[in-house]
Amino acid sequence: MGRGGLGVGGLLLIMLIVINMEVNESTTYEVGDEFGWDPTIDMETWPRGKTFHAGDILEFKYDDQKYDVVVTDQEGHDTCTVTPRSDVHNSGDDRIELQHGGNYFICSISSLCSAGLKMAVSADF
Repeated sequence: MGRGGLGVGGLLLIMLIVINMEVNESTTYEVGDEFGWDPTIDMETWPRGKTFHAGDILEFKYDDQKYDVVVTDQEGHDTCTVTPRSDVHNSGDDRIELQHGGNYFICSISSLCSAGLKMAVSADF
C-alpha cells in the first residue's frame, strides 16, 4: 500500500511551511548617510521616507571625542536626559539593532541633544 511518497497530506504540510516562512533579512542603515551622527544635519528628519523593521541595524559613525550615542526611552529622548534604562555607546562606530516599536537615540554630550542631535525611529515587524 505504501508507495514511498509524501502523499497529499505531506505535500500540503510542506506547502504551508513554505508559505508561512518569512525570510528575515536585516538591513543596515548608516545614520546620517555621508554626514554620520552629527549635529550639522537634522537627525529627527533623517528617518523620514525609510521603512525600518525590528532586527534592522543602525550604524552610528561619529567622532568619539565629540559625541556619543545613547539608546534611551521616549522620556529620555523628549527631555534629552539619560535615564536609568539608557545604554551609552561611545566607540565612534556603533551598530545598534532596532527593536519593534519606538527606538530612541540621543547624544548626552553637553547640550547637543537639545540642539538637535537626537532621533526617534519606529520599527515594524
